[in-house]
Amino acid sequence: MSPRIPPRFTADLSASVAVFLIALPFSLGVALATGSPLQAGLVAAAVGGIIAGRLGGAPLQVSGPAGGLTVVTAGLIQHYGWRTTCAITVLAGLCQLALALLRTARSALMVSPSVVHGMLAGVGVTIALAQLHIVLGGTPQSSAVANIQGLPAQLAAPHPAALAVSALTLTVLFGWTRLPGRAGRALRKVPAALGAVAAATAFAAFAGLSLPRVDLPSWRDHVLPALPEGPVLGILAAVLTVTLVGSVESLLSAVATDKLIASSRVTGDRPPRADLDRELRGQGVANIVSGALGGLPVAGGATRSVANVKSGAVSRRSSMLHGLWVLLAAGLLVPVLDLIPLAALAALVMTVGVQMAGIRHLRSVSRHREIIVYLTTLTAVVLGGVLEGVAIGVAVAVAIALHRLARTRITMEVQDDGRVHRVWARGQLTFLAVPRLSRVLGQIPQHGHAVIELDGSFIDHAAYETLQDWQDSHLAHGGSVEVTGRSGARIGEPGRTQRGAHHCCRPWTPWQNHCDHRAPEDHAEDPSTNRSGDLPVELSEAAPFAGPPAQAAPPAPAGPVRAVRPGPAQRRRGAGQLASGIGAFQRDTAPHVRDELARLAREGQRPSQLFLTCADSRLVTSMITASGPGDLFTVRNVGNLVPLPGAEATDDSVAAAIEYAVDVLMVDSITVCGHSGCGAMQALLTASPGAPMTPLRRWLRHGLPSLERMASRHHAWVRISGRLPADAVEQLCLTNVVQQLEHLRAHDSVARRLAEGTLELHGMYFHVGEAQAYLLSQGEDFFDCRVFDSVLPDARTDARTDARANPRPDTRPDTRLGSMAGTRLSTRAGFRLGSMLGAKPNTGPDTQGAKAAKQDSPASPRAATPV
Repeated sequence: MSPRIPPRFTADLSASVAVFLIALPFSLGVALATGSPLQAGLVAAAVGGIIAGRLGGAPLQVSGPAGGLTVVTAGLIQHYGWRTTCAITVLAGLCQLALALLRTARSALMVSPSVVHGMLAGVGVTIALAQLHIVLGGTPQSSAVANIQGLPAQLAAPHPAALAVSALTLTVLFGWTRLPGRAGRALRKVPAALGAVAAATAFAAFAGLSLPRVDLPSWRDHVLPALPEGPVLGILAAVLTVTLVGSVESLLSAVATDKLIASSRVTGDRPPRADLDRELRGQGVANIVSGALGGLPVAGGATRSVANVKSGAVSRRSSMLHGLWVLLAAGLLVPVLDLIPLAALAALVMTVGVQMAGIRHLRSVSRHREIIVYLTTLTAVVLGGVLEGVAIGVAVAVAIALHRLARTRITMEVQDDGRVHRVWARGQLTFLAVPRLSRVLGQIPQHGHAVIELDGSFIDHAAYETLQDWQDSHLAHGGSVEVTGRSGARIGEPGRTQRGAHHCCRPWTPWQNHCDHRAPEDHAEDPSTNRSGDLPVELSEAAPFAGPPAQAAPPAPAGPVRAVRPGPAQRRRGAGQLASGIGAFQRDTAPHVRDELARLAREGQRPSQLFLTCADSRLVTSMITASGPGDLFTVRNVGNLVPLPGAEATDDSVAAAIEYAVDVLMVDSITVCGHSGCGAMQALLTASPGAPMTPLRRWLRHGLPSLERMASRHHAWVRISGRLPADAVEQLCLTNVVQQLEHLRAHDSVARRLAEGTLELHGMYFHVGEAQAYLLSQGEDFFDCRVFDSVLPDARTDARTDARANPRPDTRPDTRLGSMAGTRLSTRAGFRLGSMLGAKPNTGPDTQGAKAAKQDSPASPRAATPV
């Protein structure tokens, strides 16, 4: 019996073949673009796959001839010759080893992305210009400027055969994924690059075209490196350039590969994350070996790595096998490779250059206001070279960063008929802003009231002393001062690490009225709280600026400063609080969302989901769903209830919203979201039978079916994955979500869309205290319970939810109440339900049923432990 091949090895074997078919023509094309011997590209591909694949720190990254180093290598060959270039590659590998031993791999990522993208775009432009000459049947010049100058003459007299082969290569390359029919589906399994080169080679061979072709000399004539010859400073600059560009390209490719794996695979199918120092060490060894064997510089490639991941590779064996296939092809397929026209390889490499110079990064750099850095780096690389371009780009990026750091807008506005002078300081307050700050502060009258609003995250010592000295002088002359943060919060003392200050909510709300971390008695009259009524805001360096002169602040405590909630007399309430929040929105948020809201105003709303949840103020729907304008059609009410159609004292507003969302907006799904500690559910459990009927009690009658479902022995219990409900309130909150989903199915519009298969219903539960969301699974667990699964960061919940989907009828006897918690919930819920419906309390059957279930069910002893 033959041994069975492990599935993981099969996956790696299949992926290695796919990557090999991409790497083979690409390696020859890069060698052609650099002007090196064509074998050098094959040597680099084989060494990169085997050596870097085995020793590197990114398991699924595939290394080979470095596209980003094409221009650099071409320049080195022209200046120093091929043998010296190989020696420079060896020295660059030694430098990479030294950097890896110093554990500096992460430092390479501190280069601004706009500089990196600009460098790659500049290299892409240079490659495309050079290969365009070969596509037209000519010879590339020594620089990008010379290629641009010689392009008109080349366009005026193209070589017809070369142009025809190149046009065929590009046509097949871009049309490969659109091949129709069954034969097209079969051909699409072959990489487009290989198909294009194969088609062009076959066309040139059958047409008998006279074209320059690949010429692989005998390996016995292969050129090996020699000792570097040339000026020492020039050699050192060349080594530094190869080291820098190759390292950055490899490390960025490793990070991008990690992101691709995380977004496309579930947790259990992911290899370990990239160890960047180990990856740099592997690249160094690969460059040493490649240079010593007469190969091109090696670096990790995004194109090969993406193909490796998408082909299903699971380990580093795929990269190593790909290198082995390249090595075998270099020894056995030389007669076949000699048939490839150079124009076909030039068209392929020109396409790669155009993709490197594509505009896909322009939107990102424009959004971060770094388009100047990007364009400067690109232009400098094209005109001067890679090392010069990167140096200029880094200098421009540093200059812009310093400008933004030093730029501070200081303005003043007179309010309340001259009684209040409000000063805004937006940006970082450094010594560079002190002259402007002093000039503005000097315009405030000595006896007036001043409000200084600091909208930044850093105040240096010079600015701090300027503010403190002016404040002392202003108070001494009878004036009053408030120094606040963006939302009117008092600034903390410099040098204090305010560990007690809770700023976790600051990014998404300016009110912060829920961060109360002090005892009630501490709220009385806390002198450390300013008059504006907000929480302290921590800056890098600031002072305990005093209030009016009659209330001088006492010395700050020696320990950590805790965030405090202002007392009732101090807190800004009502319209003042609302106006402050609206003002913060207009100043900080509106400029960022104005374009998107304008688009929604023109096109109308097209939400994908109806989100029905409770009116509880602790549920911020946009925060817990990471949604924005136009994403959710939200309906909120007390208890996230869905009245049944035709129910007594029904509320048509919810039904109207459902009908509008389902029939007019055509949403794809409806989610009912409950939450922990719901006051409506507590009211259902604790309602007195004889209490007068109020609007709230009439509305909560729509929740009675949930209470009945929880007490019933004919419905599956509901719980959270991994644990039992904490108490009766949480049990009812979970049950209520399931019951309201049943109510939704009773609405005609929902039932019709469900029957058509165009609508989905989902249940969700949000635990406020844990900040944890849970989604209702489709089926039941081992104990017939409906289960809410926790949602993990970036988790693929669909696969886990589908794995649980094993629907069973809800008519089986209830065997979940064998635990103490289950007995307590059933008894209490049955008593409350009977009271509210006017029936006599009946606790006996539930308790007896629980005992019977505990004795009869073989699974009941495990029911008390979280699954």
